[in-house]
Amino acid sequence: MVTTPSRPVRRKPVMRQHSRTPSASSPEPGKTSATTQHPPAKKGLRAQIGKFWSYLEGSDNHASGASYYMILGSALALTAIGLMMVLSASSVEAIAEGSSEFDLFLRQATWAAGGLVLMLLLSRFGARTYRFLAWPVLGVAVVLLVLVLAIGVNINGNQNWIQIGGFTMQPSEPAKLALAIWLASVLALKGRLIRNWKHAMIPALPLGGLPIGLVLLGGDLGTVIIMMMILAAALFFAGAPLKMFTIAGIAGIAGAIVMVLVSGNRSDRISAWLRINCDDGRDLCLQSDNGLFALASGGWWGVGIGQSRQKWNWIPEAHNDFIFAIIGEEFGLVGTLVVVVLFGILAIATIRVARRYTDPFVRILLGSILVWLIGQAFVNIGMVTGVLPVIGVPLPFISYGGSALTFTLAAVGVLLSFARKMPPAALPETATGDTADPRSTESEPATR
Repeated sequence: MVTTPSRPVRRKPVMRQHSRTPSASSPEPGKTSATTQHPPAKKGLRAQIGKFWSYLEGSDNHASGASYYMILGSALALTAIGLMMVLSASSVEAIAEGSSEFDLFLRQATWAAGGLVLMLLLSRFGARTYRFLAWPVLGVAVVLLVLVLAIGVNINGNQNWIQIGGFTMQPSEPAKLALAIWLASVLALKGRLIRNWKHAMIPALPLGGLPIGLVLLGGDLGTVIIMMMILAAALFFAGAPLKMFTIAGIAGIAGAIVMVLVSGNRSDRISAWLRINCDDGRDLCLQSDNGLFALASGGWWGVGIGQSRQKWNWIPEAHNDFIFAIIGEEFGLVGTLVVVVLFGILAIATIRVARRYTDPFVRILLGSILVWLIGQAFVNIGMVTGVLPVIGVPLPFISYGGSALTFTLAAVGVLLSFARKMPPAALPETATGDTADPRSTESEPATR
C-alpha cells in the first residue's frame, strides 16, 4: 500500500480589521476608560517654568550641561563687573594719593587672572581628590592663620593680613574654602549617626571652630560670621538635628553682643545702624548715609559709568565694602538688579547640580559653598542698603580684594568640577522601595 505524504495544513490568513472590536478589557462604545485617557496638559506659570528647565537641563537621564555654563557665565560676568567698578570707584582716591588711576585695577586684574587659573585647575578634580585634600588644606589654613597672629599686619583694627615685601594676602579667604571641603569630608562619613548631636558636634565643632577662633582673635567679626554660616550650612545639609541650630543661634547672638560691647569700633557701628548719636560730630553715620544717597541719586538708570559723585571721598571704602552703592549710583536700579539676578542664576544652577547627586559629600560641599557666596552677598547688600549694620564684609567677585577674588573663583572651580559631568537624576522609588534605574547612584564625575 502506497502512502502519499500529507501536505501541511495552512491556516487561512486573517484579515486585519481597521476598527478595534470591543473586548472585556476595552470600554463599551460611547464610554471612555480612565486608563486610556491622556492626562490633561498642565497649564500655568509653574508648568511653563518646568518645561523651560526640562528644555534647559535635558532629560533626567541625560543632562544638557546648561548648569555648568550658567555657573561659569554668572561668575565671569560678576568678575568683569567687579573689575570695571573697581577701576571706576578707586581712580579718584588713587589720583588724590598721587598714584596711577589704574593701580588698584591692575592689582585686581592680576589676582583675577590667578583666580581663573585656579578655577580651571580645580574644575578638573573629582570628589575623590577633594576628599584626599580635606585634611591637608585645613592644616595649611590653620598654619597661615597662626602666622597672621604672629607676624600679621593690623589694618583698621583687624589683624587679618600677611605682608611679605609688596605682597599682601588675607589667609581667612582660603580658610573659608578649606573649611567647606573639610567639613564635607568629615560629615559625609557620619552617615545616619549625624542625627545624634554628639556625632554632629565632634569633630566638626572643635576642629572646624579652630580657624574661626583664630580669625576672631584677629578681630575680624565679619569674616567670622561668614565662616560660621559655612559651618552651619555643612551641618544642616549633613542632616544634623534642628535643635542644635536653635541652641547655636542663641549662643551666637550672645557672643556677638559680647564682641560688640568689648569693642568701641563695633559699638559705634551698631549705634550708627540704630541711628543713635548720628549728630555728635563724629560722623558715625557718614558711610551708611552716603551709601543710601548714592543709591537714591542713581534713580532707575544711573548717572553714567564713571560719573559717581559719592566716590569723591564721600563714601569711605567706596571700592571695597560699599562698591554696591557706586553700582547703584552709576547704573541705577537696573544695574543693581543685574547684579542680584547674576547671583540668583549662580544659586539656582548650583542647586540644580546638587539635586542630581546622591553622594552626601557632594551635596554638603556644594551647599556650603552656595551659602558662603550667596550669604556673603546678602550681608554686603543688606549692609549697604541699611538693613544690616556695617560689619566690613566685601561683595563677592566685585569688591576690591585680591585674595578674596582669587579664592572666590577657586570656590566656583569646585562647583564647576561637579557641574561638568552630572549623573542622571535620581528616579522615584517603586512600591517595593527599589529604584528603577541603578545608575541614579552614580555620584562622582569622571575626570578627563
